[in-house]
Amino acid sequence: MGYKTKEWRNSMRVTLDYNNMMDTFVGEHGLSSKDVSKYVRKAAAAYRYVSENRGKDELYMGWTELPYNQTEIVADIKETAKMIRSKFQYFVVLGIGGSALGPIMAFNALCHLHYNDLTKIQRKGPKFYVEDNVDPVRMRDLLDVIEPEKTCFNVISKSGATSETMAQYLIILDLLTKAGVNIKENVIFTTDAKKGNLKKISDEVGGIKSYILPDGVGGRFSELSPVGLLPAAVCGIDIKGLLAGAAYMDHLCKPHSMYKNPALMSAVLQIEAMKQGKNIGVMMPYSDNLKYLADWYCQLWAESLGKNETLDGQPCNVGQTPVKSLGVTDQHSQVQLYTEGPYDKVVTFLSLKKYGCEMTIPHGCENIPDVSFLGGHTMEELIQAENAATAYALTKAGRMNYTIWIPELNAFTLGQLLFLFEMQTAYAGALLNINTFNQPGVEEGKKATFALLGKAGYAEKKKELDSLPAKDPACII
Repeated sequence: MGYKTKEWRNSMRVTLDYNNMMDTFVGEHGLSSKDVSKYVRKAAAAYRYVSENRGKDELYMGWTELPYNQTEIVADIKETAKMIRSKFQYFVVLGIGGSALGPIMAFNALCHLHYNDLTKIQRKGPKFYVEDNVDPVRMRDLLDVIEPEKTCFNVISKSGATSETMAQYLIILDLLTKAGVNIKENVIFTTDAKKGNLKKISDEVGGIKSYILPDGVGGRFSELSPVGLLPAAVCGIDIKGLLAGAAYMDHLCKPHSMYKNPALMSAVLQIEAMKQGKNIGVMMPYSDNLKYLADWYCQLWAESLGKNETLDGQPCNVGQTPVKSLGVTDQHSQVQLYTEGPYDKVVTFLSLKKYGCEMTIPHGCENIPDVSFLGGHTMEELIQAENAATAYALTKAGRMNYTIWIPELNAFTLGQLLFLFEMQTAYAGALLNINTFNQPGVEEGKKATFALLGKAGYAEKKKELDSLPAKDPACII
């Protein structure tokens, strides 16, 4: 509970170091101070737009208030999680998109990397799985390792009409029914408060335990809502610490000046880099625990900023393609491209100052200098040296990069990271003058899927699909 003291909070402050974005360090392919300073007015306008619209459900900005308005919900979630840990051997999230990526990310960040392989006494809770796809092999293999009657299933869908999630639900419903289990005993919904199919199912069954996904919180901004808080609590994560960290980062982002506001400055840097042709944003955490934070960020950045129309109806086709990478692993698979390929990338390093443990490298192979020099160092020293060396190599090659420094990884610092990236995304969308919080580009694929599966009301879309020209055999080799 160290986050209750100001001294501890300040010692856990996440910081942004963007020196390696500037031409002082990367030369002609970097940003000049003039490039950045020209955003002073634009950044101030973006700051005002986000500040003035905080909490507005109609604009899907309710996520800004999640660190502050969930006291009763958090208490209820903690009690429910306690019950789940004592009663069930498995906990399975059924969801897709933000409903799955968020829980996966937090679990990987803050739990043992081999959590499910630990004994129940070591875990102090059920084994944890997230089903975020409809690959039949994946579902079959899940059912090979769980016992449905000993499993709590958290079904997450605001509308209850998400085809992927509801297909999963129907399979689980059938299994529980055949096993003679009342679904009220083994199922928890996270959904809309008043409408939607899960609400209808709950009413028909007679009241399934449900948590609310607030109206003003879109899926990719939902990790700090019950969508993410319940799975986190079941796995023993300090959800109060997550929210406290988010609130602390919100405080750090209060300054109007982009030079003092880390989220606003990082948004400015990325937008100007995009305008200078850096259309790929690489997130490279130097921590296996943060591997899936890059996945979560990819959805946040891509769905929020990939738009073809401005707020005033003008065509724009903007956005930056996010790419996930993992240090040190991807130094041996991707960094060659980053250092010598096109000047079209910005690399964001997530760097830990302190890891969760120390592992000393023993002395040995003294007659082999290429190996013996490692003896006496620690693995923490090695990964931090590799991180610094990769940043140096990119900088020397004139490639833009910046580092987000994390004192250590815990619930409080993870909460900071989530809110930092959410605020960065909100500011970037405002700078681009787009609707950051919708996702119209996803809808066409959904409609085509419905038509192909014969859903009522999609006959015209089916005709459209059937009218496509026949495939040319010459183009199939």
